Amino acid sequence: MTTTQGSVCPNCKANFRCGAVSGDASCWCARLPVLALTPCPPGPVSCFCPDCLKELVLAGSSLLPALPAIRPTANAALQRALQHKIDHKTKPPGALGRLEGLALQIGLIQCSATPVLRQPQILVFAADHGIACENVSAYPQAVTVQMVGNMLAGGAAVNVFARQHGFSLQVIDAGVAADLPAHPQMQSRKIAHGTRNACQQAAMSPVEAKAAIESGMACVRGLPGNVLALGEMGIANTSSAALLLARLAGVSIDEACGRGTGLDDAQLAHKRGVLHRALARHADATQPLAALAALGGFEIAMMTGALLQGAAERRVLLIDGFIAGAAALVACALCPAARDCMVFAHLSAERGHHLLLAHLKAEPLLQLDLRLGEGTGALLAWPLLQAAANFLNDMASFESAGVSGPTPTP
Repeated sequence: MTTTQGSVCPNCKANFRCGAVSGDASCWCARLPVLALTPCPPGPVSCFCPDCLKELVLAGSSLLPALPAIRPTANAALQRALQHKIDHKTKPPGALGRLEGLALQIGLIQCSATPVLRQPQILVFAADHGIACENVSAYPQAVTVQMVGNMLAGGAAVNVFARQHGFSLQVIDAGVAADLPAHPQMQSRKIAHGTRNACQQAAMSPVEAKAAIESGMACVRGLPGNVLALGEMGIANTSSAALLLARLAGVSIDEACGRGTGLDDAQLAHKRGVLHRALARHADATQPLAALAALGGFEIAMMTGALLQGAAERRVLLIDGFIAGAAALVACALCPAARDCMVFAHLSAERGHHLLLAHLKAEPLLQLDLRLGEGTGALLAWPLLQAAANFLNDMASFESAGVSGPTPTP
């Protein structure tokens, strides 16, 4: 079945096109992510004409991931108690700067005036990207599997920092373009051997996007502790992150796209041209799940699911750099309350990262010109979270220390 020129939405009256809806955000159908995906979802319906729309919704509902319920951390009474506790430590008000706001956030996440950070975990999601065949990276795609091997051997930067700070580390095969041998520190959750080339077709199908998000959620369920840091490995994943930033935050590709693994000027110009083509090809993929499927990567989709599950479990979510930030961007678009649990570790050297942070109204803890990924920036920021929780719990108050407080204003 195919649509005819006269097929229109019964609500917004816009013409339908086979494989996509009108894109009019005022119409209820535009808010259903599965309807914005191309090509049509598999099933009994092969077009979006009005006669088939209801059947399509029923068939397509099974393609949407079952997202967890996430409650905002807002609690006026607890916030007052935490702020009073912070303000009455033996220091001038605000003298510990950003640590004070961080302590307040951690307390609200844990619903406690005496928060404790326990058994921190880091999950590193690895996957390959079909768009890598467009030569958008300075390194060959084979580096993804090679670096996974390095991580499993304990030799990557993320291993060094995880050991230093006492993080338990697991590597997740989300979609590496190779068959990896079993390893006690690796979970095999491969969706496929890499995504498809977004310049030619959707990077993943709706079924694959759903599976990746739900696999990311499953990775977090049952993890010990209450702190989760996320890392990633995947050649060309700065391209996917830039595409998602452009689509979901309205940033131009030229602003979103950076040098990634170290492109020179000519290579950067080529990368931007490739991403312009990919974005134009999927102009109808405007909703979060649609954009993720058309433009994203398996590791970004799994990190999205992991963040949503972590927020539902009220874990402190330590967000690394540009790629993990892209997953946070998708997660917040799907469930805005997830933002409450996120601590943004650093501002990376990747061009679009500051725009991503600005869109999420996030102020990073560090600025070290990092651009490695792997979760390294998240681990480097960890001591600041410890310091925030420790001063809140262990620092004396004016009353307990017998120290005079500030002189009251006459």
